[in-house]
Amino acid sequence: MTTASIEEQAQAFRDTFQKLRSELGKVIVGQQQIIENVLTAFFADGHALLEGVPGLGKTMLVRTLADAVNLKFARIQFTPDLMPSDIIGTNIITEETGVRLFKFQPGPVFANVLLADEINRATPKTQSALLEAMQEKHVTVAGTTYPVEDPFLVLATQNPIEMEGTYPLPEAQLDRFFFKLRVEYPDPEEIHTIIERTTSGGHLKADKVVEHPSEINALREFVRQVPVARDVQNDAVKILLATHPKNAEAGELAKKYVRYGASPRGVQAVILAAKIYALLDGRYHVATDDIRRAAIPALRHRIILNFEGEAEGKTAEDVLAEILGR
Repeated sequence: MTTASIEEQAQAFRDTFQKLRSELGKVIVGQQQIIENVLTAFFADGHALLEGVPGLGKTMLVRTLADAVNLKFARIQFTPDLMPSDIIGTNIITEETGVRLFKFQPGPVFANVLLADEINRATPKTQSALLEAMQEKHVTVAGTTYPVEDPFLVLATQNPIEMEGTYPLPEAQLDRFFFKLRVEYPDPEEIHTIIERTTSGGHLKADKVVEHPSEINALREFVRQVPVARDVQNDAVKILLATHPKNAEAGELAKKYVRYGASPRGVQAVILAAKIYALLDGRYHVATDDIRRAAIPALRHRIILNFEGEAEGKTAEDVLAEILGR
C-alpha cells in the first residue's frame, strides 16, 4: 500500500466517522464520548453494552446509528419470559404441494444492528442465545447453521439501579462485548436543549452517511492494517496482566480485590480501539496514550471482583485507575 493510498484511506475513514458523529449529534444531545465509543466499537467490528438509567437516549442512539449507516435494524425487548427461539428463530411446519416440511423462520437476530433492550431482564439461558451470533456471526438451529447479516452489531442496554427481576449477565456473555459504556446524566444546559428539540419541533432524524454495507467492511479492514509497535503492544499486555491478582505486574487493588482478571479478548479490544483513536488523531500508528484511552471501556466489564472487593464497594474502574496511574 502506497503512502498516498494510506493517507487517502485514513482521510476517508476520518470523514465517515466525523459525519456519523455529526448525524448522531443532531438527534442525541450531549453524550459525545458515548457516541464516539459506540462508533469505535462499530468500526472495530465489536459489540457494546450501554449502562444507564432510563430516559437517557440509549435506545434512540442505537436506532439513529442504524439509520445513519443505512442498515437493517431490529429490537428485542428482553423480559423474564423471553425464550431463545424468540431471538434466533425456529423451525415451523409448512405445506408445499401437499407435502409437509420444516421451514426456518428467522428471528430478530438476523439484522445488521440489533438492540438488546434491558438485556439483564432475561434469564441466562435466553441471554446466552446471543453468544454464538456475537462471536461466530451465525446461529445453529436443529443442526443447521445460518449466517447472520454482515455487518452485524449488537448494542445492549441495561439499567444499573433497578435490580429486582433482573439476572446478572454471565461472564462469557460480558466478554463478548467490545466495550462497556456508562451513559451519564445530562447537565442542565443539555436538558434545556433536549426540551427544545423534543417539545416544540418536528421529529429529528439522521441523514444517511453510508450507502452500502461494503463501505463499512472496507473501513473495518483498513482499521486492522494500522501498525502497532512492539513496545506499545507491550504496554497493552502489561495493563492486561496487571488486572490478574497472581501476576507479578498486578497492582495493589488487583491483588486485594480481584478474583479474575481480564481475558485476552480484552487486550484485542484495547488494540483495535487504539488503532481507531490513532486514525481519528491523524496518525497511522498507535501510541501509548491510545492504549490508555481504550483500557477502561474495554476492560472494566472483564474484571471480576472477589467478595471483599464487592463488600467494600470497590469497582473495576478503581482497579484500572490504579494500574494506569502507575
